[in-house]
Amino acid sequence: EEKKQIVRKSGLLEYYPPSSNMDDVGGHDLLKEWLTKRKESFTDRAKQFGIPVPKGVLLLGVQGCGKSLVAKAIATSWALPMLKLDVGRIFGSLVGQSEENIRKAIRVAESVAPCILWADELEKGFAGVAGSGSGDSGTTARVFSTFLTWMQEKTKPVFLIATANDVTKLPPELLRKGRFDEIFFIDLPELE
Repeated sequence: EEKKQIVRKSGLLEYYPPSSNMDDVGGHDLLKEWLTKRKESFTDRAKQFGIPVPKGVLLLGVQGCGKSLVAKAIATSWALPMLKLDVGRIFGSLVGQSEENIRKAIRVAESVAPCILWADELEKGFAGVAGSGSGDSGTTARVFSTFLTWMQEKTKPVFLIATANDVTKLPPELLRKGRFDEIFFIDLPELE
């Protein structure tokens, strides 16, 4: 409850209560196996043993294939609070406000850690990063740079689940080794 209040007061992140579990997810055996192996990574026992906390996953796939369902199921399965980062809320109208908002959102997520930070439809939130500078004076690029640096350098147990529909619209630096532990393709369901 205390964590929910912290998140609610920030105004930049949304708290998602547990709603789905892995039994709701059909198929995706490799993803489920990967997640099961890392489930205990956030415990004190794992920390004492020297096991590093996983950084996160990128879930790619067409609309309606279950990426959001998988994200919610991970939070329930790992019994961690899930916060949703809506990149659109980060951008403000005042000079410097957007950059401060992304730093504040990161601080809030880290203050409630261990937790899951879900960044839905990442390619839409950071659309125009490559062309940023002409239309928004580089604001999108600076916000994106802050987010990338945090992904690479984070030390707090915040597991990032990013979802995207179109891999071709993601900036290549986002996909660089070390930003995510793994990238999974979530396909449309088959009959089985």
